[in-house]
Amino acid sequence: MHSESDWAQAAQQFQQTLGDGWTRAWAEAVKPIQGLDLGTAAGPAALPKISFSPTKLQELQQQYLQESAALWNQSVDAAAIRKDRRFSAEAWTENPLTTYTAAAYLLTSRTLMGLADAVEADDKTRSRIRFAIEQWMAASAPSNFLAMNAEAQKRALETQGESIAKGLKNLMHDMQQGHVSMTDESLFEVGRNVATTEGAVVFENELFQLIEYKPLTAKVYERPFLLVPPCINKYYILDLQPENSLIRYAVEQGHRTFVVSWRNPDASLGSKTWDNYIEDAAIKAIAVTQDITGAKTINALGFCVGGTILSTAVAVLAARGQKPVASLTLLTTLLDFADTGIIDIFVDEGMVKYREQQLGKGGLLPGGDLSSTFSFLRPNDLVWNYVVGNYLKGETPPPFDLLYWNSDSTNLPGPFYCWYLRNTYLENKLIEPGKAVVCGEKVDLRDLDMPAYIYGSREDHIVPIGGAYASTQHLPGKKRFVMGASGHIAGVINPPAKKKRSHWTSDSAKFPAAVDDWIASATEHPGSWWTDWSTWLKDFSGKQVAAPASYGHGKYKAIEPAPGRYVKARAS
Repeated sequence: MHSESDWAQAAQQFQQTLGDGWTRAWAEAVKPIQGLDLGTAAGPAALPKISFSPTKLQELQQQYLQESAALWNQSVDAAAIRKDRRFSAEAWTENPLTTYTAAAYLLTSRTLMGLADAVEADDKTRSRIRFAIEQWMAASAPSNFLAMNAEAQKRALETQGESIAKGLKNLMHDMQQGHVSMTDESLFEVGRNVATTEGAVVFENELFQLIEYKPLTAKVYERPFLLVPPCINKYYILDLQPENSLIRYAVEQGHRTFVVSWRNPDASLGSKTWDNYIEDAAIKAIAVTQDITGAKTINALGFCVGGTILSTAVAVLAARGQKPVASLTLLTTLLDFADTGIIDIFVDEGMVKYREQQLGKGGLLPGGDLSSTFSFLRPNDLVWNYVVGNYLKGETPPPFDLLYWNSDSTNLPGPFYCWYLRNTYLENKLIEPGKAVVCGEKVDLRDLDMPAYIYGSREDHIVPIGGAYASTQHLPGKKRFVMGASGHIAGVINPPAKKKRSHWTSDSAKFPAAVDDWIASATEHPGSWWTDWSTWLKDFSGKQVAAPASYGHGKYKAIEPAPGRYVKARAS
């Protein structure tokens, strides 16, 4: 039991550390939003005028004073502190200073978030203020500083300073590689222990390689299967290791499987546009798959941005009177960009114009920029957790194939990126018939009348479940919507053998406008959604025929073994 003098000393030291208290915290918290608008190339836009709900402010003040008084009176709930993963170690409650520091920090965080909720402004301004406060509070947590991290200090004493030396070594290593290590990257190699499903590159141009996979069954379905992954990441998220590879799973189910492996753009591709990625990549991949297999139609899957690219390509082909895709699978894909979740705070006319001035006529958006942005959408999990572990505790992060892939970033051509920003996130043109013109054709999603399997992840922070579900309102064909548990990646990469998580389905042919109404009528099933999708896909795959004895056909020969050269190129 801590004495009253201990608590008084702890409180005094904390106040000295915090400076002017939460007045200063508020000032620092709102400062980052000045940079979010990026009004013009000349500089950030003026901070919007905001006001607060007087009732909420009064409630916050009373609650803050009551809880502050409780802290001064030694009423710290150690169990409540430990519920926060950052302060779960016993070391945080063994010392009155660190106990008070953690408790006061959590109180300040709650109060500042309450202030954000009390803001009376438009939704985007409120979201930006909330995001800025979340970022500042995540960065200013006492767990992030050796001087206040009781657990790191205890480990330093136990290891006689070795953990600090190892932490400095880790810091120097990460500074050299240009990003915080989320896993021990030295343990992975593309083609050796990730992206290992056997296959061959059967076509390539300056934008992508097309990989055909070796059949694992004596017979395959006559209608081939093409996967289009996001070009903002490497394709092998769909082929990490044999036990969690969606690509291998599809091959095992008897599908003659092809995948687009995007090239990691360098300066020579800095002028490539959205039209190039549609015409010379997605449409070309469809045509080559048809040529190699001799199939009049194919089944196709698009993941995330790959789904947006694939759907646009199919709409362009439909405008030309061609319908080569028999069924369409969309995984965590946005076609309707009305609900983009937290990403919406970054996008407005000023920001898009700034990017257009910067990159619209050529140049590359560095892969590291995108990777950092996505990481800071979940700062405690994907940034500060590793800063503390790697540098303060001197730990080597454990091997994790998914996090290795997450660190293997890709560049984007500036014109491609700018078109995508303006026409989807900002102006949401794809859902308006004829509004978006791509490859000289007016895009109309009503032309995508083939059967569609649409998947969304319940906790997805990149493609919110409502955004994924919205595609049901725009695709006119027979549809099946499935919701999986977890987030953008973990929800998708959920093999049946793991028997993890759940998924939800509904047998109703009706799709209400609101996703919550669909969820209310859905049935939960334990385990992976993959089996549900596989059963669905078989109905559109045709009869089974003898598996091909070699890769490619005619002029399309095996160029090199999978995974090919393109996926191994690192972003510079």
